[in-house]
Amino acid sequence: MNHQPPTVLRCAGRVVARYTTRPDLGLDHSPRPYLHPVTTLAGHPVTETGPEDHPHHLGAGVAVPDVAGHNFWGGRTFVRGRGSVELDNHGVQRHDGFKLCDPDGFVAELSWTAGGERLLREHRTVAATALTDSAWALDLTFSLTNVSGRDLSIGSPATNGRPGAAYGGFFWRAPKEATPPSVFAADADGEEAVHAARAEWVALAGEGWTLVFAGATARTREDPWFVRAAEYPGVGSSLAADGRLPVAAGETFVRRVVTVVADGRLDRDGAGALVRKAVTS
Repeated sequence: MNHQPPTVLRCAGRVVARYTTRPDLGLDHSPRPYLHPVTTLAGHPVTETGPEDHPHHLGAGVAVPDVAGHNFWGGRTFVRGRGSVELDNHGVQRHDGFKLCDPDGFVAELSWTAGGERLLREHRTVAATALTDSAWALDLTFSLTNVSGRDLSIGSPATNGRPGAAYGGFFWRAPKEATPPSVFAADADGEEAVHAARAEWVALAGEGWTLVFAGATARTREDPWFVRAAEYPGVGSSLAADGRLPVAAGETFVRRVVTVVADGRLDRDGAGALVRKAVTS
């Protein structure tokens, strides 16, 4: 049960996001903290949680479908030779507490547990920064440490045999509208061209809003982007694209994604300019 109200995130004097630490969800949703609703400065919502098409999609946060065979994404698990099946293998990201909690950001500690075992410790930093009078940036860094005492690896449906489905890591579920959002990157247009690309940034532009996602470290930019628009609107990183990601006992890995949240529909030049400002600010 979520016994406390969501933590409020403010930017430019306005509430732009709420962070739920302990959602009241069934285990098959892989319960985890998430940001929702996230809004533009004008108040337009740009996240969705529990949608009909994927009830386990939870706003903006971190989700991984395969940590040593445990599902921290929610829903069914893709199994080679069997397809997507219901398994009793779901994990939980437990919010252990805040190390810092300010109006414009927070630092949280989490435990990733499954089957009664603590597999990973996470240090999560979230910050909101104003960019212009119509755009702000959400800066999310997650640092995961293998505390299981043995070597682990992270996989995806792609590494388990489902082509084009290398999702897992940072993930943002956007709201479904009457028409799919447009998708573009610095040198590509359309979902097919941008999906699985190792691009500096990718953008979704919907009805009165634009989201621009950027890997903010060299290592983060090595991960391809997972992009959906026609089926549902969502963008995430791919920790395990070409093969499983090994995480040795005691090892820590870090990823940082900065998301520009803008009112209106940005063009390529406008998106690129805001990304540069957001990542260097």
